[in-house]
Amino acid sequence: MTGSAQYEEGLRALGREIDGKASSRRSQRGAHARRDGGGPGGGPPGQPGGGGGRPYGRPRKRRWLKRTLLISLVVIVLAIAAGAGYGWYLNHRIHRIAVGGLTTGVTTGKDANTENILMVGSTTRCGLKHQTAAYGLCTQGVTGVNGDVIMVLHLDPQTHAVSILSLPRDLFIPNARSTGAYKIDAALAQGPTQLVNAIEEDFGIPIQHYVELNFDTFAAVVTQLGGITMDFPDPIFDRYSGLRVLTTGCHHLNGVQALQVVRARHLQYWVPGLPQTYPYTWPQEAESDLARITRDHEFLKVLATKVAHRGLGNPISDASLINALAPDLTVDRGFNASDMVHLVLAFHSVNVTKAPTMTLPVIVDTFGTYTYQGGHFGDVEFPSASADHTTIDTFLGLAPGDNTMTGQPLPPAKTVTVSVLNGTGVTGQATQTATALKALGFDTVGVGNATPVGQYSETTVSYSQRTPADIAAAQLVADSLSGAVILKYGPTADGAQVTVTTGSDFSVDSTLPSDAPPPSSPATTAPPPNASAADVTYGSNVASRATSTTGGFTASYPAITPLTSYDPRACAPGQVGNSGNW
Repeated sequence: MTGSAQYEEGLRALGREIDGKASSRRSQRGAHARRDGGGPGGGPPGQPGGGGGRPYGRPRKRRWLKRTLLISLVVIVLAIAAGAGYGWYLNHRIHRIAVGGLTTGVTTGKDANTENILMVGSTTRCGLKHQTAAYGLCTQGVTGVNGDVIMVLHLDPQTHAVSILSLPRDLFIPNARSTGAYKIDAALAQGPTQLVNAIEEDFGIPIQHYVELNFDTFAAVVTQLGGITMDFPDPIFDRYSGLRVLTTGCHHLNGVQALQVVRARHLQYWVPGLPQTYPYTWPQEAESDLARITRDHEFLKVLATKVAHRGLGNPISDASLINALAPDLTVDRGFNASDMVHLVLAFHSVNVTKAPTMTLPVIVDTFGTYTYQGGHFGDVEFPSASADHTTIDTFLGLAPGDNTMTGQPLPPAKTVTVSVLNGTGVTGQATQTATALKALGFDTVGVGNATPVGQYSETTVSYSQRTPADIAAAQLVADSLSGAVILKYGPTADGAQVTVTTGSDFSVDSTLPSDAPPPSSPATTAPPPNASAADVTYGSNVASRATSTTGGFTASYPAITPLTSYDPRACAPGQVGNSGNW
């Protein structure tokens, strides 16, 4: 056996030993309290399908990678090599919770052995061990818990491919709460299980693991790594996140300053002719969270580069990083030390700076506040099919006509029964939609009316059973529509397997997804000079941020966008950051 093979086997053995010790301690202590509340499988009380009720089962053996935002996990794995006893101590400090709804890894089809990790940045203030006025104080009523950053990491061990998909926090979805529709960021208020369920039910993206960071954890990652450097081409300011950079150039950021950058979604930027030292007069960026996501993707690559240059494996510095991070790092209970070992061994050579980073395409409201069933939800975003479907397929490495939950082909249209409800009150809309679906080969079994939810509404494609067959049937119907269309777990009408409730912006496609031509090839024009390497590699939808409007919403925001001229970015090689003017 080679030295490398002996090292790898030794790591695996240590991982198993640590897991054995942890299991023994748990059996002595008894069952852990569940974070999510008293519902079955860890979900909120009364939540349907919370946890163990989901048909995909609990996670078994995991094979997967990790990314920069969760770099603490990689460090913990390397520390295992120092010995099982110390490794168990470090591993034990991570906060593990019961998360329901996690699916078993796919073993067949195009998605075989791939895994998706839900990564969440929580806004909790009351959950912080040390209250900080800069974040808002729990004692002053800042008690909400939302998903400030929601990303899904896709890992393919066969090809060692890594990709990341961000879900905009203001995306309005049918199953955000156990009680119904809300913005996706609000799902976390009912616990991780609800957020996992919402993503699987409304987007058809299977989730195998859950990892959550809070403000303290994120800042500690950067601080313990010695800070990072970023280039600021223009002065920028965000009064809400605390970001205030009045001088251009390469700046060195500590953990708190880095957090100000990644949280900035009310950005103002300096333009010539305005006072450079008084940022309150600067123009406001229009895209809010969508622009923030683009900056966060760039930040992740900068952080990954810092980790690569720093190197890991120094027991003293690694232990310091772990001790700072682990107490505030939350993962699902299925993520054990053996999995961490496999993570590092399988993906240690992956260059994450070149991994494709995408944002789910959306359309953004232009009317200020969205009214749904009489409630007011502020600014919202709607899905943008078929751009959404193409992006999710690309993210998962699938083709049109594949089931995103299983990787298997979607069923024939003739086997899917569909009913249509008129959700807008537009005369004849349900009948016309049913006729168009029937022309595609679907078995239409009824039409009817539903109470309109507001002036603007999404078209929902409902399925009443969480079985792979019913989800696949709903996905086939949704993939045959364009516009503001989204899946929904909920009741169907007329005994149909799937019910379409029409909204204010949709159309029926002329072909089924499996019959449609492949997505258009990447544009032949060169990408903007400030597009990242991953954008160029991925190659499609590199465009300026959407500005045109139609029917109360902007045009679809693309899956990949370049940085704007004022966005912070990686410093040129060899540049040393200064402290700047914060």
